[in-house]
Amino acid sequence: MRIVAIGSRVFTTSFQLGGVEGLKVDIPLEALTEINKLIEKNDVGLILLSDDIAKDIQKKLIEIRAKTPIPLIFELPTPGSKKKKIDYRALFNQSLGV
Repeated sequence: MRIVAIGSRVFTTSFQLGGVEGLKVDIPLEALTEINKLIEKNDVGLILLSDDIAKDIQKKLIEIRAKTPIPLIFELPTPGSKKKKIDYRALFNQSLGV
């Protein structure tokens, strides 16, 4: 199973440096389209979605999560977010079980 990060260039690049596939999107509708494509492929186990993109599509994300438990869609703060700072390296290692 693959892990895919969806969000801004900065968000996706930080995960690509760790070997995770990244899909750059500019608007929430693009993210929703990409999520639906990934679900259809059945080879993605985890989608890491930037919170700035996710906030505008919460209702759709809830519907997707209710219908398809895999892939797990996990929202993370975007780098530079005013939310609590996150150690992306530790989070990445945790998501891989390292």
